[in-house]
Amino acid sequence: MSDDRAFSPSAQQNSPRYDRRDGEDRGERQGEREAILDLNQYKDTRIIVKFIGGRQIVGTLKGFDQLMNLVLDDVEETLRDVHDDTVLTEAKRQLGFVVVRCTSLLTIAPVDGTHEIPNPFLPPEHQQ
Repeated sequence: MSDDRAFSPSAQQNSPRYDRRDGEDRGERQGEREAILDLNQYKDTRIIVKFIGGRQIVGTLKGFDQLMNLVLDDVEETLRDVHDDTVLTEAKRQLGFVVVRCTSLLTIAPVDGTHEIPNPFLPPEHQQ
């Protein structure tokens, strides 16, 4: 006969790692990582956002979260060619205030240029 108490919610709640306020296991939160890209430096500046699927917008970054969901204002979309959706045209469409889900992002870049950052995937001893 198996012991089902180990898998029951009440057994989990009696665990010292269980946080009753939000129902999360504190052990999972201890392994949180630092964000690879610090978007605070781009707050209130114009950024270009490219999406999976080919769409592209330019807007002012107003906010973001740890998952890289973005809040943009004064957003302008660059329209694609009607015959070839891989080609961007000169035509623009005003979108205004937009919330961008992180799952649709491909690239984020400042309008006024880019700069090189250290490779976040290399161990510290291999950084230059």
